[in-house]
Amino acid sequence: MSALAELRPGLYRWEARHADADPDPDPGSPADWGPDVGSVAYEAPDALVLIDPLVPSDRPDVQDPLDELARGRPVVILTTLAFHRRSRDELAARYGASTSRAKRSLPAGVETVQIRGAGETMVWLPEHRALVPGDRLLGDEHGGLRVPPESWLRYLPSGMRHPELREALQPLLDLPVEMVLTSHGQPVVAGGREAIARALTA
Repeated sequence: MSALAELRPGLYRWEARHADADPDPDPGSPADWGPDVGSVAYEAPDALVLIDPLVPSDRPDVQDPLDELARGRPVVILTTLAFHRRSRDELAARYGASTSRAKRSLPAGVETVQIRGAGETMVWLPEHRALVPGDRLLGDEHGGLRVPPESWLRYLPSGMRHPELREALQPLLDLPVEMVLTSHGQPVVAGGREAIARALTA
């Protein structure tokens, strides 16, 4: 687990242990994700943006720096998909934060990318060429990216499977992505677009 790591000026990522993680999941099952999950903080020009934040009560090494970053500025909390609400409500109360993903409510320098049929809205930070996915792009064990197990898609009303997911993710290749700040697995901090392309053809 890591405290806030500043990847670029004003762009931070940290990891925290998720209380609901299965300690011994079946490979490829819906529970097949590691116990430590990633979250992102971004100092936009007019707000502090927290993306899928998880801040357990026993992590002052995360909470205290976030409090300092939030002091004296609006806070916006964005959630990429329903399963990633994590500490959203507690932090929204703590900071009086907005939780709207409506485009008119987004801070300057923050865009969203809806992955149609996949139940996910990724966050795009053009200043840092950083893409923040939820569950539709994961870090692999080799410094790259992969799509999730197909079991993760079973709840989608669209009936989406891997071929449809890869097709839905194709528009990401139109973005000049350098960093992919994953929630599950290690982030990609250089060559992000190429890593996405490889994941979509694997």
